[in-house]
Amino acid sequence: MPQQVSPQATSPMHTVFPVNPYVVETLMSVKGKCVIIETTRGRIEGTVAGVKPDHVILQLHEKTAFIRIAEIVWIMPE
Repeated sequence: MPQQVSPQATSPMHTVFPVNPYVVETLMSVKGKCVIIETTRGRIEGTVAGVKPDHVILQLHEKTAFIRIAEIVWIMPE
């Protein structure tokens, strides 16, 4: 007898994070400026190089950091 597979068993799991338009808007307003971002993992300081719906791109001297917006606690422009 052939085994039946439910559609749920074969589809990959995707985690969905809601987009926070206020945080995205705030980050867009400080694009190109130096900021301090407090995340759930600690504090990061750098220049906002880009903003996407789910992450911010921060330039840290010669390195680049990609920070998930869902992990941001607060943002402070310098």
